[in-house]
Amino acid sequence: MNIILVPLLTVISYALEIYWYVVVAAIIFSWLHAFGVINTYNATVRMIGNVLARLTEPALKPIRRVLPDFGPVDLSPIVLWLIIIFLQMVDARLIMMAAGL
Repeated sequence: MNIILVPLLTVISYALEIYWYVVVAAIIFSWLHAFGVINTYNATVRMIGNVLARLTEPALKPIRRVLPDFGPVDLSPIVLWLIIIFLQMVDARLIMMAAGL
């Protein structure tokens, strides 16, 4: 059982790490867009923004519904980061338990 469990949990750990960076990229992109640094009329820039939005919005939208409205400040990515950190810690503990450490 551990032969399958440890690699599966390791893949989940890597996926959480990659998603962490996707959220960071989406935040940076939204800041650049908000301050007019990037031109969203460019097709490549628009495509990158769409990809980042499609990857992050399904996780951010439920968090935004629960959080109170803070006006122009969006705290949902911080909450998402905390959730990812929690899941990484749980995953690391499960890997250690499955490996017998």
